[in-house]
Formats: sequence, structure tokens, C-alpha cells
Amino acid sequence: MRGRSPLTRVRNEGSYKTISFFKDTYDVTWLCEIVGVARSSYYKWLNRVKPKYQVKNERVLNEIIECYEMSNKTYGYRRITMNLNRYTGSNHSYNYIYRLMRAYNIRSIIRRKKPGYIKSSPDYVADNILARDFSASKPNQKWLSDVTEFKANNGQKVYLCAIMDLYDNSIVSYNINNSSNNYQLFKTFNKAIELNPNAKPIFHSDRGYQYTSKRFKKMLDKQEITHSMSR
Repeated sequence: MRGRSPLTRVRNEGSYKTISFFKDTYDVTWLCEIVGVARSSYYKWLNRVKPKYQVKNERVLNEIIECYEMSNKTYGYRRITMNLNRYTGSNHSYNYIYRLMRAYNIRSIIRRKKPGYIKSSPDYVADNILARDFSASKPNQKWLSDVTEFKANNGQKVYLCAIMDLYDNSIVSYNINNSSNNYQLFKTFNKAIELNPNAKPIFHSDRGYQYTSKRFKKMLDKQEITHSMSR
């Protein structure tokens, strides 16, 4: 019998990490059903020893995400492959990067101008203060936030809004909803402040509409938190 390829395992890896992320809040059996994996497989993964291919995939995935964020989520697998090979001295194939991005649902955003459509400007845009420095020397020094879309087995879309502390990559707060909107971010941010009332980190995000609203800027200003946005 042929075993699963490393990249097939990577696809399940994302599901297992999602379950681990939410297991303290939601029932593990229910989470396994949502992401489409067997409960026994999840627990087997939980007690595993990481093989070399997984260590490599995680390293490359971090490089992909950094390049993807720097391009404001516009680079596809070809441009990311060329950039990684050029700047990291790697020799990745297009197919490898494509399959790794697909496994983690990383897709370029194609912006097309629609006839008769007037593009609305964001309420405000912050400078990129973080400037690719994703390291932190102490807790609550730098927070990173993003909204991620998941698709359940029944086809329903589920949105995760999370705030991560770059000191140890721990999750400060999160919110799951069946729709992505400003209030999801507000709830996530308020929870983070409730748990860390004296925190005044650099808050880094993309330029999604949730993060560029006037109301969210007021929330940041009230807590004396500096906003940083990727270009």
C-alpha cells in the first residue's frame, strides 16, 4: 500500500492545528467533524514526533507567509517561488510551493476593476512600523492580527479573527463567526484588552476594511496602542 505524500499530510496538518487551537472552547469530536478528520487521527497527530519533512514544510510555510504578507496578499505561487529561491538560496519547484499554499488555503487576491464601480477609500491607513520585524523581546510588545476563512464539510464558510503575541506566537484572543465583519474584530480586540488591560503593543495587521475603520482606530487610540499596517 502506498503511503500518503508529505503534502497530503500537510493538508491534514492545517486541520489538526485548527482543532488544537479551538479544543479548549469547543468539543473535539465536533471540531473533527467540521474539518473532516477522524478523531483518532487527530490524537495520533497530537502525540507524534515531527518528521523531517514536516519541519521543512513549516519552515518554508513561514517564509511563504512572510512573502505573501509583504506583497499585500497579491503574490501567487510563481512569484513567491521566485522570491524564495532568490532571497533564501533555495531551489523550490513551482509545484511544491503551489501545493503547500493550496494545503493552507493561501491564495493571491486578484483585484479587477468592475465597470461603473467606484472604489471606496479606507477611513485611514497606518504606516508599516513593524517593517518585517516579527520578533519581540517581551510579552505584549507586538501583536499580529488577521481574519482567516475556513470551509466546513457542508460548504459553510466560517471566519476566524485572531490576535497573536509575536513574543511566543501565543493566541491572545480570537472569535469565530459565520460572517466576517467589523464587530468580529471589535469583539476580538476587546477580549484581548480585557485579558491584558495594561498592554500597549504595536498592533500589526493588513489593510482589510475591518482594520481601516474609524471606529477601530478610536479603539486603538483609547488604549494608546500604535497601529502598523502591511503595505
